[in-house]
Amino acid sequence: MKRMMILILSLMLLLLPVQAFCSEADRELVVGNTTHLNSDFFTDLWGNATSDLDVRKLIHSYNLVNWNFEQGVFQTNPTVVTGFVATENAAGDHTYQIAVNDELRYSDGSPITAWDYAFSIMLQLCPQMKEIGAGTGKAEYIQGAGSFMDGAAVLSGVRVLSDYEMTVTVDAAYLPYFYELGLLSFQPYPIHVIAPGTVVKDDGAGVYFANEDETASEPAFTAELLRSTVLDPDHGYRSHPSVTSGPYVLDSYDGVTAEFSINPYFAGDAKGRKPSIEKLVYTLAENGTMVAALEAGEFDLLNKVSSKEAVAQGLALTTQKKGIAMSNYPRSGMSFLAVTGSSDILKDVRVRKALAWAMDKDAVADGYEGNYGLPAGGYYGIGQWMVGLLGGTIAYPVTLPDNADAEQTAAYEREIEEWKSLSMDGLETYGSGSRDSDLAAAAALLDEAGWNLNGQGEPFAPGTDTLRFREENGSLAPLSLTLACPRGNTVKALLEEHLAAPLSQIGAELVITEEEMTGIFADYYGQSSTGADLLFLASNFDEIFDPAANFHVNDNGEAVWGYTGIADEALYDLALEMRHTKPGDTLNYCRRWLSFQQRFNETLPLIPIYSNVYFDFYTDALTGYEPV
Repeated sequence: MKRMMILILSLMLLLLPVQAFCSEADRELVVGNTTHLNSDFFTDLWGNATSDLDVRKLIHSYNLVNWNFEQGVFQTNPTVVTGFVATENAAGDHTYQIAVNDELRYSDGSPITAWDYAFSIMLQLCPQMKEIGAGTGKAEYIQGAGSFMDGAAVLSGVRVLSDYEMTVTVDAAYLPYFYELGLLSFQPYPIHVIAPGTVVKDDGAGVYFANEDETASEPAFTAELLRSTVLDPDHGYRSHPSVTSGPYVLDSYDGVTAEFSINPYFAGDAKGRKPSIEKLVYTLAENGTMVAALEAGEFDLLNKVSSKEAVAQGLALTTQKKGIAMSNYPRSGMSFLAVTGSSDILKDVRVRKALAWAMDKDAVADGYEGNYGLPAGGYYGIGQWMVGLLGGTIAYPVTLPDNADAEQTAAYEREIEEWKSLSMDGLETYGSGSRDSDLAAAAALLDEAGWNLNGQGEPFAPGTDTLRFREENGSLAPLSLTLACPRGNTVKALLEEHLAAPLSQIGAELVITEEEMTGIFADYYGQSSTGADLLFLASNFDEIFDPAANFHVNDNGEAVWGYTGIADEALYDLALEMRHTKPGDTLNYCRRWLSFQQRFNETLPLIPIYSNVYFDFYTDALTGYEPV
C-alpha cells in the first residue's frame, strides 16, 4: 500500500487538468487507442467501453450538468442551463425547474428544446428500449419511473412547461444522494431521427409518447421502430448516429475506424470552448507497433497507452525525437475478472476467494503495466478522488477559519484526526507476499468448499494428485473453469502463467480462451453467453460512483450484483448507505466507501486485478493538449 500511495503522489503532481482537444492544427488528426471500438456510440445502455465513451464525448454534448474536476462537484452547465430553481415538497421530493438555452442546435440545424431532454430521460426508462436489449432503469430515481418502466403511459416526474422550460422531480426515497445534482445528467437526443412519427406531449400530469399523426390508429413508438432506427448495423443510431449535439459529427465508421468533422452548430462546452481541429480519425492502435507508427507520422496521438513495452517505447521516443510529448494520469478504473451468471461453481464465495489467493496479481500487474500498474485491493481505481483522500495525496476538505478561536481550532483538529483514522491499509488484498502461503490458503478454501476428493473419491493431496474432483449425484466431476479473454490481448499469457498454472498446482483447471470483445461485453451485460465462468475485463468509473446501481433485485427478492447471480444484502446495504450520504458530507461518504470496500473484498462479486496509469503520446500537431 505504501508503494501505491507514493506512486499516486508522484503521478498527481504530473496530472494535468482535464479538457477537450485544443489545437491550431488545420489538418486531419489521427488518434490511436488500444481498445477496440464496440459500436456503442449512442448511450451506455449497451455497454461502456472506454473507446466508445471517447466517441460519445466527441459527438454528444449539452448535458444539463457537468462534473467540475477542479472542485470535485457537479454544477449546472452554463452553456445549456439559463435558469435553475430547486424546491422540496412536504414529502421530501426534490423538484428542479430548468430553463434551457433557446439557441442550441443539433448538427442538422434543428433546434434542441426541453422536449428533447424529456425524450432522452424517457428513453432511459421505457420498456421499448429494454425490449431491444438496452439496459434501462438508470433514471429510476425520477418520480413515477417504476410505473413507467412497467408500462405506464405517463412519466409523472418529468414535466415540460414550455419549449424551453421543464421540471424533473427526484423521489424522496432516493434522497439524500451524495451526487445529487449529478442525477440531472441528461443530454438531448433527436426524436425526429430515433423515433420518427413520434412526439413527446405533456397534458399536465407528466410526459408521454404520442403519434405525430393524431389520426393514426396504432402507436408509432414501438420496439419494432427502435430496432430499425437504433439497431440497424449500417445506419442505426447506436453505431451510426447521424444527427448529434457534440463538438464533432460522425462522418463514417467501418467497425474499426471512425472519422469525424467539426459540428458547425456546436455552441461550446461548459467553458465555452469549441474545437479547432477540422478532421479527426479514431482507430485501433496495436501495442507492438503504435509508437513506431507515431514516429512515422501515421498517428498524431496515442490515447490511454498502458502496456509497459509501449510506454517504455513512448518515453524513449519523447527523449530521442523533438516534437513528441507525453502526458500521464492515474486511471479512475481497473482491470478485473467478472463472474458470469452461467457459472454455478463460482456462486460459492470460497471458490472465488481461492482464485483471488491463487492469482499472483503483482506479477500480472507488473507483467502488463510494469511500474505503472498496481494490484487492486477493492472496487476502485487509483485515480479516484476517494483513493487520493484516504491515501494522503489530496488535501483533506477541512478549512481552519482565519483568526480561529480555541473552539474552532479544536474542532478543526478533531476533524483532521477523523480523516487520519481512515485508511485503506486494512483492506484484504489476497496476497501475503509468499506464494506458498497464498496457494495454501487457496487450497484450504477449496477443501472447505467441498472440492476435496481426487478421481478415486479419496481425499485430495496437493502435489500428488493432478486434478481435483468433487462427488456430485454419485459421480465425480472435475473442478474445471473457463476464462474468456479478448482476442489478441497479451494478458492471456500472463493469466496462464500467474493464475492457471498456480491453480493447477492445487488441483484446479483453468482453461483460458479468446473471444471477440463484442461477445465478452454481451456476456457481461447478460445479453448472451460465451459459456465461460469468468471474463477478463477493464472498466473506467463514472464521475458518479454509485455501486448500488450495479445491483438488481431477482425473483427471490435478493439484491444481486449485475448479471452474476451473486447476492449479498450486506454489500447492497453498504452501497445504499454510501449513495444516501448527504451532499457535501465527504467525511461520512469516505467512511462508508471504506466499509463498502471491506465488504466487497469479503464477497468478491468480481475479482480485482490491477489499476494503472495511462499515458498519452502525441506530436506537436497538438498545442495545449490535456488528456480527456
